[in-house]
Amino acid sequence: MTRTGTVDRRTGETEVHVTLTLDGTGAGRRNTGVGFLDHMLDLLARHGRLDLEVEASGDLETGAHHTVEDVGICIGQALDQALGDRSGITRYGSATVPMDEARALCAIDISGRGLLAFEAELPPGAIGNFDHELVEEFLRALATNAKLTLHSSVQAGTNAHHVIEAVFKALARALRAAATIDPSEQGVPSTKGTLS
Repeated sequence: MTRTGTVDRRTGETEVHVTLTLDGTGAGRRNTGVGFLDHMLDLLARHGRLDLEVEASGDLETGAHHTVEDVGICIGQALDQALGDRSGITRYGSATVPMDEARALCAIDISGRGLLAFEAELPPGAIGNFDHELVEEFLRALATNAKLTLHSSVQAGTNAHHVIEAVFKALARALRAAATIDPSEQGVPSTKGTLS
């Protein structure tokens, strides 16, 4: 069974196409017009073992906010599709990842309830055209649309690039663990019988 999701989204601000396959290798191209976001999506794909195609164009003359948020929405929706009815998944995953002096933790419950708890004090500023505050916007859009309970916290770090990279790598590893098929799980891992 191939666990894949495809989403196309067009608004007055952006146009986004995403194809996501769980149980991949990190294959695919990420092209959003926001270089640092592309780099973070490369990390998400590689360390999350996702095959991920992202093509986005947006109103970057007004900033990267709409593009980053809409890419998060689309990846979240594609992930929701790929997970299907959640039968057989591990459901929970967590990871702590260092990146030089930075360290981030991510814990995920594929709960059917979208929620982001984000604990970080990123300094004001931007890396290229990616404002640091957009990390939280991306994570919220992803969690809400994939119906994940997602806790992300920065435990250490002084270099914003390193901190954000640690956040995305921890997200990737936690997602990979939570979405993995558990051969001992006979159905949906919930006493309710559903994770939707």
